[in-house]
Amino acid sequence: MRVLGVDPGLTRCGIGVVDVAADRSATLVYVGVVKTPPAMALEERLLAISRGIRAALEQHRPTAMAVERVFAQHNLRTVMGTAQASGIAIALGAEHGLAVGLHTPSEVKAAITGYGSADKAQVGAMVARVLGLREVPRPADAADALALAICHAWRGGSGADSGTVPPGAARPATPAQRAWRDAERRTVRTR
Repeated sequence: MRVLGVDPGLTRCGIGVVDVAADRSATLVYVGVVKTPPAMALEERLLAISRGIRAALEQHRPTAMAVERVFAQHNLRTVMGTAQASGIAIALGAEHGLAVGLHTPSEVKAAITGYGSADKAQVGAMVARVLGLREVPRPADAADALALAICHAWRGGSGADSGTVPPGAARPATPAQRAWRDAERRTVRTR
């Protein structure tokens, strides 16, 4: 399985491609980071990220894609940029006919290190070990993109567990979404 991982970000967007065999051994295919300066217009920054991801998709032809699931942060500006870059990655994956798996940072950390609260240095060290690299990929966004790709392959690369949904298919509801839906139904019935 060849997986393209994207660690979305507006200033630095990590892109990593790995080949993962059935025995879970992984090989580095490509790693890079698309960097955009904060002074650049937003639309130009998003275009640069789009071009970087598209180039990796077209050159390396992955069979699956993994993107870090955007989570709430205290800095609204940061989360907005991350969400915008994430949306571009997901759309490009769909454009290339790929199911896109979304993974939380703690899922990735747990898959790579065995500990969901591992720090960036631990994740980077394990990525280097798993891929047989002499050095940890830098910056951390590059190692994170590779960790996402490895996590996705190790979790099966498809199905509800990884957040993967084939293009055009309905995404399974999370437990929180089911609880919300059930509460709404109860409210409608009592009216």
